[in-house]
Amino acid sequence: MARIAVTDGMAPEAVVRLEKSGHEVVLGFIQKEDLLNGALNDFDAIIVRSATKLTADVIAASGNLSVIGRAGVGVDNIDLEAAGNAGIMVVNAPNASTQSVVELTVGHLLSSLRHIAKADRGLRDGKWEKKQMKGTELSGKCLGLIGFGRIAQSVAKVAQMLGMEIHTYDPYLPPKVAKSQGAYLHKKVDTLFQTCTHISIHCNLTDETHHLVNEKRMKMMPGKQSGIECGNHIVNCARGGIVDEDALLAALDSGVITSAALDVFEVEPISEDNLLVKHENFHGTPHIGAATLEAQQRVGIDIADAVMTGLTGKQPNTLVNGKFL
Repeated sequence: MARIAVTDGMAPEAVVRLEKSGHEVVLGFIQKEDLLNGALNDFDAIIVRSATKLTADVIAASGNLSVIGRAGVGVDNIDLEAAGNAGIMVVNAPNASTQSVVELTVGHLLSSLRHIAKADRGLRDGKWEKKQMKGTELSGKCLGLIGFGRIAQSVAKVAQMLGMEIHTYDPYLPPKVAKSQGAYLHKKVDTLFQTCTHISIHCNLTDETHHLVNEKRMKMMPGKQSGIECGNHIVNCARGGIVDEDALLAALDSGVITSAALDVFEVEPISEDNLLVKHENFHGTPHIGAATLEAQQRVGIDIADAVMTGLTGKQPNTLVNGKFL
């Protein structure tokens, strides 16, 4: 059967699933230099998360690969065009981590408005800052969702239950989808910012979306809704680079943005001198959107099944780089 490299870790249940099907699974991170020197030549497939970068040069040096599996949603660490040109299927697991990312997004929204992270830091420093921790409610506010796929639609459902009005910008979304979810679909991203005091990002990082959340757009946010000075709030649990982090830091300093919460960053891991994460009105997490036991199990099983389907020559349902039939 096939020889499969798993370089960024995988749920034990998924490894067992592959091995029970007769495949050889080799676990362990492979350094970039080794990848460029043909370390994958003896493998039929590779399963990665976000740490391993499968560039065009790495793919060119991996002559025997037929399937690349991304254990997660985003595939920006894989050169899809180079893989397609080499006849390599690229598959992902787009559904498995949805609930986990939704819950983290809502957690960041709530933490921002109720000063949970800031209050905790104060308590640890021996401060009782009760009067300074007056927050605002999500209810009655407009939530702007940039991108309206599975995760954003699920965030919208939770936010609606909390009393929020849902707005979205997604140029690839049929209007009937937004309407069916009770969301107002904006034709321009600028009007989304002009309308919403709360923005959450749910799109891929592309040339089109790089620094889509920038100084100009953050200054458009109204800061007030339903007669309440609730401020402006940004949450990003999608991809680093969509938010201009330098502009975000300046906006936090000036008060244009009241709070910001990021799970993803332009450069990961962040450096020790990152000023954004030191700001009192910022809180973050180290790219843990899919880091739940439940999600990891689902991701592993889903990507194992997709890779095994690809190895048989059939086209998996989660193929992301063209057609191979």
